[in-house]
Amino acid sequence: MIEAMPIVSASTGLHETLALLTSQLHPDANHKEDLVFLKDVFSERSLGYLMKIHDKLRQYEKHSPTPVLHSASCLAEDLAEELQNGAMEDDERELLLLLTTPHLKAVLSAHDTVAQKNFDPVLPPLPEDLDDDLEEESVKIVRLVKNKEPLGATIRRDEVTGAVIVARIMRGGAADRSGLVHVGDELREVNGNLITHKRPDEISQILSQSQGSITLKIIPAVAEEDKLKESRVYLRALFDYTPYEDKATPCQEAGLPFKRRDILQVVSQEDNTWWQAKKVGDSNLRAALVPSTQFQERRLRYRMKMGSFPTPTSLKIPTYDRAEREDSDSEGALNGKDIAGLRRSFRLRKDRQSSPGEPQTPDANHTEFLIYEEVTQYRPRPGERPRLIVLIGSLGARITELKQKVIAENPRRYGLAVPHTTRARKCHEREGVEYHFITKAAFEADIQNGKFIEYGEYKENLYGTSLESIHRILDQKKACLVDLQPEVLKTLRTAEFKPYVIFVRPRIYDSQRKLLGSSSSLSAGVTEDDLQEIKQSAERMDECYGHWVDYVLVKEDPASALAELQAVLERVQVEPQWVPVSWLRS
Repeated sequence: MIEAMPIVSASTGLHETLALLTSQLHPDANHKEDLVFLKDVFSERSLGYLMKIHDKLRQYEKHSPTPVLHSASCLAEDLAEELQNGAMEDDERELLLLLTTPHLKAVLSAHDTVAQKNFDPVLPPLPEDLDDDLEEESVKIVRLVKNKEPLGATIRRDEVTGAVIVARIMRGGAADRSGLVHVGDELREVNGNLITHKRPDEISQILSQSQGSITLKIIPAVAEEDKLKESRVYLRALFDYTPYEDKATPCQEAGLPFKRRDILQVVSQEDNTWWQAKKVGDSNLRAALVPSTQFQERRLRYRMKMGSFPTPTSLKIPTYDRAEREDSDSEGALNGKDIAGLRRSFRLRKDRQSSPGEPQTPDANHTEFLIYEEVTQYRPRPGERPRLIVLIGSLGARITELKQKVIAENPRRYGLAVPHTTRARKCHEREGVEYHFITKAAFEADIQNGKFIEYGEYKENLYGTSLESIHRILDQKKACLVDLQPEVLKTLRTAEFKPYVIFVRPRIYDSQRKLLGSSSSLSAGVTEDDLQEIKQSAERMDECYGHWVDYVLVKEDPASALAELQAVLERVQVEPQWVPVSWLRS
C-alpha cells in the first residue's frame, strides 16, 4: 500500500520527491508483486541520477549566471571620459587612474568576450530512422562533446565476428566521464558514417580528429557493467617510455610517456598487458596506457634472447673518496696527476666474486629487469630516526668536501659516520673524531664479521665505513651523511635506514669543453681526456645506478651546490617522500 505522502513544496526537487515516494511504498498482500516492482524501479540508480541531473538543470535555468552588462569596457571608457571633462576630487582622480590601468582594461575586455559568447554545445538532431539490420538489436545513440583531448577509449576488431569492439575505457577520459560507453560495446557508426569495414587505426584517427559533438551508434555489450573502482597503486618508473616509439601499443595516442623516476598512479590493472595510469603531479585527469610489468619483462627477455637488449657498458667508476684528503697537496684539492693516481690506486673490495662493473654474460632467466618499483608516501614524524643521507658522485663531484661543509655549518642536525683506518694517526688528529684508528689485524677481523658496509685500500692502508658508526649518528636523531660507492646501495636500501640518495655530478660545457666553476682547484691541470672521463663517469653512473637516486644535484659551483644541498636536506626532514612500499610494511 502507499501511505499518505508528506507535504511536498514547490521547491522540492524530483530527486527528493522520488526518494520520498520510494520510502512510502509498503507492499501489502493484495498488491505485493506490483509494489515490489515499482519500488525496484524507483530505487534504480540510473533513474536517481537522471532525477539529479533534471534538478540541476532546473536550478541552472532558475539561477542562470548571466552577465548584467555585455559592454563593461565601453562603460568604463565613458566614465573615464566623463571624469576628465570636469574638476576632479581625490577619489575621482584615483578612480580614473584605476580605470585606465592595462590590467583592469584587460579584465573588462575578457568579461565582455565571455558575456557575448554562447558556450552551450549545439547538438545535431537524433536520426529519425535506424538501419533495417539493427531493428532487432538494442541500439544506443551516444552523443559526446569533446575538445582537443582524446576520446579516452581504444578499439579492437573481433577475430570471430569482425565487429569493432570497445577494448578499454581510459579512466577520466571523455568516454569514461559520460558513463555511456562501456568495454565490450560494438561500434557501428561515427557521426553517421558506417565504420564496420574500416580498420581500427582508421577509426581511431576519425575519433581523434573529431571536435565538438561526436555521435556514436553502439550495440551495447551484454556483459556486466565496468568496475570503475580506481586502484591506489603507485609505482616509480625505472625506465623511460615513449609510446610513439612502441609498435606494440594498441593506440599510440592513448599511451602515457614517462621518464625514469616518475611516479605513476596505476588506476586499472584489469588488462594483463596494458595498465591504465596517470603521472602524479600531472594536471591531466585522463588515464593513459603503460606496459604492465609482466608484458615489459616478457619482451625484455625476448630482446635479450635475440641479442638486441641494451646492457650497461662495462663499468669501473672511480670516485673521490675520503682517502683523497690524506695525500693531496692541500685539503680537498687534487691536481691532474693526483686524479690519475687516485683512479689507479683506490679500488673498492667486495665480498662477492664479481661486481656490476665487470663484464658478464647476460642470462635472460636470472636477470632482474628494471621496470617498476611499488612506492608509497613516507611522512617524517617528530622523534623518529632521520633518514640516512647517501651521497654518490661521479668524477669531479667533490662530494667529500660538500658533505663536510654541510656538517660544519649545522653540526647539531647533521653528523658524519666516522670511518676506520689502519694508517698511523697524525699529530693533529683525534681518535674517534677524524678516524677510528685500528690495527690491520683488527680491521680484517671486522671485515670477516661483516661490520663494514664499505672498505677499500689506498696506498697500503685500509679504510672503511662501519654500520655501527652510522647507527651511532642516527640514534642521536641527527641526519647521517655518508658518501659511498653506489653498489653499496643494494645493501643499504632497507626499512632500517630508509636512505635518501643524492647523485652529485659536475656540469660540463660541451661547447667550451671545460668544467663549470673554472675558479675551483679541480679545474687547474685538468686535461681534455680528464674532462671526457668525468663526463663518461657521470653518464655511466646514471645508467647503472640512477634508478636508486632520489635527487640529482648538478653542481654548477661549490657555493650554489652547497645551498641547493642544504635546501634538499631541509625538505627531506619535513616533507613527504616516495619510498618503496616494503619499507613501511616491514
